[in-house]
Amino acid sequence: MSQVVVYTRTGCMQCRMTERYLKEHNVPFEEHNINEEPQYVDHLKALGFRSLPVVMPKDAEPIVGFRPDSLKALVG
Repeated sequence: MSQVVVYTRTGCMQCRMTERYLKEHNVPFEEHNINEEPQYVDHLKALGFRSLPVVMPKDAEPIVGFRPDSLKALVG
């Protein structure tokens, strides 16, 4: 299992930009698209998230939205 899990949705520009940033900086991640895996919608809502993307590093606080300043901490 990857150290980083990214929750996305189809057609989300911030989601694509986040994925691109992680790929360009060789940060391995596991993606869950809520359009393809709708069971994650309730999971994210239960955790208090209302927007995407949500980046969940294993040992750090979640990152919501495209936040290159925060994503930089995952580059290793």
